[in-house]
Amino acid sequence: MAARGKPKKLDRDGLWDYALRQLARSAQSAEEIRQKLLRRAESPADVPAAMAKLREYGFADDRKFSEAFAASRLQNRGFGRLRVLRDLRSKRVPQAIADEALEKTFSGTEEQDLIQKFLDKKYRSKDLAVFLKEEKNLAGAYRKLRIAGFSSSGSLSALRRYARELPEWSEIEGEP
Repeated sequence: MAARGKPKKLDRDGLWDYALRQLARSAQSAEEIRQKLLRRAESPADVPAAMAKLREYGFADDRKFSEAFAASRLQNRGFGRLRVLRDLRSKRVPQAIADEALEKTFSGTEEQDLIQKFLDKKYRSKDLAVFLKEEKNLAGAYRKLRIAGFSSSGSLSALRRYARELPEWSEIEGEP
């Protein structure tokens, strides 16, 4: 890479090396890699050849990437289905592939169990029955659940266990 300023444009071999360095840093979708290669290529015509080689070696496989990414988000972060889908789409994974990965990753999991684990982790030092009696804490917990990718109905159902009477915003409908 050139010292300061614009990065050096790369030929076909340089693109291959660059792609491998990028993938060594972190897993990326095929489209993310393709976009990076396009920005660095001397000639955009070299990018399809580099992408074909990456696919041949199994380095640009959106199915594998999506499944590993979704499993990681579920297991390590405890995120819900909607958040994982949103994150996959931001990584430019095609909708059909993202849906398949979610189906495989979230099969056999109950949203209420995931929500409970999420609440236990986020509020581990709090007595939720007491903490969620305050409307602002309840609203904050709801917001955190929604941002984490849990459905509105699932979030409200879980919070109802702690706060028998939800405030007026309990009529919220729809997904983010």
